[in-house]
Amino acid sequence: MIRSAPTLTAILTRRIAFFAMVAMLVQLAVVFSDYYWNIGELSRLYVEQETERLASGVGGRDGAVTYRLPAAVGRRYAHPQTGYVARIRDGRGHLIFESCDDACESHFLPAEVNPPDFWLRTIKPGKPLTLVGGRAFQIGEQRILVDVATVGDPENLASGVFWNEILEHMIVPMSILLGLVLGATLMSVRRALKPVKAAADAAELIDPMDSRSHLPFEGMPREIAHLAVAVNRAFQRIGELMLSQRVLTSGIAHEVRTPLAAIKLELGRIDHPRARKAEADLDDLVHFVSQLMALARLDTFDHSTFEEIDLVVLCRGVAEQLAPWVYENKHSLEVFAQVEAAGVRAAPALLKDALRNLVENAVRHTPDSTKIIVRVGEYGIQVEDRQEVRLGSFVHQTRNAEGLGIGLKIVERIAELHKGSLRRTKSRHGHMFELLLPPGEPK
Repeated sequence: MIRSAPTLTAILTRRIAFFAMVAMLVQLAVVFSDYYWNIGELSRLYVEQETERLASGVGGRDGAVTYRLPAAVGRRYAHPQTGYVARIRDGRGHLIFESCDDACESHFLPAEVNPPDFWLRTIKPGKPLTLVGGRAFQIGEQRILVDVATVGDPENLASGVFWNEILEHMIVPMSILLGLVLGATLMSVRRALKPVKAAADAAELIDPMDSRSHLPFEGMPREIAHLAVAVNRAFQRIGELMLSQRVLTSGIAHEVRTPLAAIKLELGRIDHPRARKAEADLDDLVHFVSQLMALARLDTFDHSTFEEIDLVVLCRGVAEQLAPWVYENKHSLEVFAQVEAAGVRAAPALLKDALRNLVENAVRHTPDSTKIIVRVGEYGIQVEDRQEVRLGSFVHQTRNAEGLGIGLKIVERIAELHKGSLRRTKSRHGHMFELLLPPGEPK
């Protein structure tokens, strides 16, 4: 759902483009109304553009002025009856081109008059345009005079003049301005959002169980930096709550174990079979309370305690500690290392608890003379209880005395904290539990 949401850059791009288009439309309406109703300005533009088209056909050869009617205006000035007439002269008044009869000559300035660089006279006010005007051009060393006139503007050249003005003086400049503004804005936004993106990437890697996790806010805009600081403050508060819960759990464990130890001490003074049975039940209760406290402490575990460890060394150390207890309960314990060294990043105390729980679970829920086999691989630990199975017999299974299987729950929780998993399989010889740990540093 988050990935389908548009980025801030895309949102800004769309909004800038939208409002730029709105601005261009508003300006187009203003320019349209200004030029469309301003007949004097439209007439001036008509004379300027039409005389420029006609003047483009002027050339020179051997010092003499030549003229070729441009193809763009050839049909309009092919003969005087088209509604458009023109006259082109040099600076001395010599005629170069003319598409006019005697009737239209009266509209132009007399040949003996030296015209100004630009002149315009409206014959009939309003639209369609009916006017006469002229313009002087300096082509090389020659001064060329171009006069034009229209009666009714049959081809509606005024519209072309209008749209040409819109294109040259509004659309092109506005497009360039839009491109520059859009590019500069996007570049500025990208640079401003770099630290925000870094914080977003860091947020995906944040571990609420790690007191060192926080959002970097260096270089952020002030408004967003306030949010990052608030999030960091919230995680700091979570760390304080985890610490207080850990202290509370330890206190409860101490308060419970003390009276249980006193009760066991008193029972030891009683020489009766029922007292021995009560002592065994009390040992199970002490073990169950210890498991409950261990499970509660896992919820407040801090991932900052992770370090590089060797599974082979860890498993051998735990086996040496548990071996006397395992043999005392009439079982055997063996450790096989499938690799010389298995380096993982984990919490040594948690992995020791997990292995200890798996071995204790195998001892408590299997018959006497069961082999407990611990295998150490590159990224995991296997604990198998192998029972002697005779032909036609079945594997002996005892009911879990704890009811909830809290020991295995602890192992599963430890596996989750390490981003791993606990697998359980059955065979004709017994059960196998496999604690898998992922390679690399857990998130």
